Amino acid sequence: MSLKSVNDILGVLEKQAQWQEQPLQRLLKCWAEVVGTVVAAHTQPLSIQRDVLWVATSSAAWAQNLTFGRSQLLLKLNEKLPTPLLDIRFSTASWQHSPVTSKQQETVLPSEHPSYLGDQVSHRHVTPDVKDANTAFEHWAKTMQARSHGLPLCPQCQSPTPPGELQRWGVCSLCVAKQL
Repeated sequence: MSLKSVNDILGVLEKQAQWQEQPLQRLLKCWAEVVGTVVAAHTQPLSIQRDVLWVATSSAAWAQNLTFGRSQLLLKLNEKLPTPLLDIRFSTASWQHSPVTSKQQETVLPSEHPSYLGDQVSHRHVTPDVKDANTAFEHWAKTMQARSHGLPLCPQCQSPTPPGELQRWGVCSLCVAKQL
């Protein structure tokens, strides 16, 4: 009985795993490298049938553009694959945007917003009898004055400013907007 080293056995197992690896799995490993990250974000290789690669695209425009450049893409892919592909077909059919590539919109809680005043403001929900626009405006002006009492002033325009805005931008949100 001959004894083989662990490295020899691992080498044989690694080669055997490569032989058993399906062509589509190999292609998926090098897809982003071959087509680039932008194209990879808008495409999904689906299957290889009779040496033809089927790729789902995010839109018809991507399918058409990639169809025009498929000969160069075939050359690049065939350099990486052990069995050459004959053609590539692009279609929007079966396109599903994967959760890995989609950017989920972040939700900002009101308490995390720089303009949030939180417990610094007393929340009085007293609605007066609004008889006309002037009365409604006077009520609004008094409410705003009460809210802004005790707030730090913006160093640029001297208006009362939530502390979160001063921490984030150094000035109030209106002065930041003017700078943009």
